Amino acid sequence: MATLGLDRAFLGNLLNTLTTRGRSLLGLSSGSDAMSKAELVTLGETLLSRRGEASGVALANTLLAGYAAASEDDQLAFLNALADLFGPDMAELNAAMDAVRDKGTSPDTVSKLLKAAEPRRQELIRRLNLAPGGTASLVRMREALLAHIADHPALKHVDGDFVHLFSSWFNRGFLVLQRIDWTTPANILEKIIRYEQVHAISNWDDLRSRLAPSDRRCYGFFHPQLVDEPLIFVEVALTRESPAAIAPLLDLTRTPIAASEATTAVFYSISNTQRGLGGISFGNFLIKQVVEDIKRELPNVQTFVTLSPVPGFAAWLKRERAEESSTLLDAAARATLDALDRADWADDAAIAEQVKATLLPLAAYYFLEVKGPRGHPVDPVARFHLGNGAQLERLNFLGDRSDKGMQQSHGLMVNYLYALDKIETNHEAYAEKGQVASSPAVRKMLPARAIVETPASA
Repeated sequence: MATLGLDRAFLGNLLNTLTTRGRSLLGLSSGSDAMSKAELVTLGETLLSRRGEASGVALANTLLAGYAAASEDDQLAFLNALADLFGPDMAELNAAMDAVRDKGTSPDTVSKLLKAAEPRRQELIRRLNLAPGGTASLVRMREALLAHIADHPALKHVDGDFVHLFSSWFNRGFLVLQRIDWTTPANILEKIIRYEQVHAISNWDDLRSRLAPSDRRCYGFFHPQLVDEPLIFVEVALTRESPAAIAPLLDLTRTPIAASEATTAVFYSISNTQRGLGGISFGNFLIKQVVEDIKRELPNVQTFVTLSPVPGFAAWLKRERAEESSTLLDAAARATLDALDRADWADDAAIAEQVKATLLPLAAYYFLEVKGPRGHPVDPVARFHLGNGAQLERLNFLGDRSDKGMQQSHGLMVNYLYALDKIETNHEAYAEKGQVASSPAVRKMLPARAIVETPASA
């Protein structure tokens, strides 16, 4: 993947020049970049008051460098200051509200009210974004904010402003889809290894097996301001049928097939890479774009499915087993599920078959009937794919025998089907009514004794 063509030495000199200029504008020493909370706040106020573009860039770069070098306590104090000191200009807001009361809701008064109601920190964040590397620095700043937001509720207002601005800066129009393969620059490949969240990549041979063979693909979204940072990437296996287990797909000794022989594209891992962009949705656009690219490259591929983990299932089932009044579990089912408490239960074929007969109906209930406060499935991966318009196609018992798979779902995996002629209909039914599109085979698994009118524990 091509870079912007500026060498690192030039960029380093540019950043040093801007930082030095910014510090001289404030009369600061040229020693350590680290700044206290008070210095950062003062610099923020100065940046907002400046109108010159060149001085603004220098000041923005100085503030970001000072924040990055500051202690964690001073960084947190600055984030809290964004909440406390960089809200709306109250004098301007009160004047705008008085104008609305006096003159009514004309386009002019409403426009001034909206402008006055905007927190000053939004403009500060915009100006910080003008610094070289400003976008990446702001993403890291929000990552730090998210780590503290539970203990500092006022930060949720700052976070709302980050989300508002990031949603515009990272919208689909600015994202570039790139295929990632074995010829991709090593610095990006290293990040694929580091960022993989679903099925860990153990070494370079493992990575090569996912990128180099003819029946493997990987695609990522990139942003012009983060040219060497994939924002999200998806790994794809080209197969002759929908897989029921992950191990064969990841087997380093498998024999690849020609891409022209494949009939099915399997999305088996999707990883978001930037914690500071949490809540900014890229995945729905990524999958749809990848489907279009694969269809164009390989007309022989007609089926698009996932092989997905079920990260919330084991925790839900544990709560259900602990509930004495559960309508889903009778004495026989409870006795069978006691096997799950043994680490080696899946190695005994007879016991595994008994567990399967009990577990799969409960899994069907988990997906189709257990809903969160908003009326959507409690499983996060299910919400993602169903919200994209996919259909819950098949439940795969012991599809993932890894330690992680056994812990989070007792080995359960699922296939979500992206039926291209039903995606929009499924999406609308899910978004408007919370309906889960599913195959007849999954619906037939629902336990007969389930009382669906009774709210399920989530």
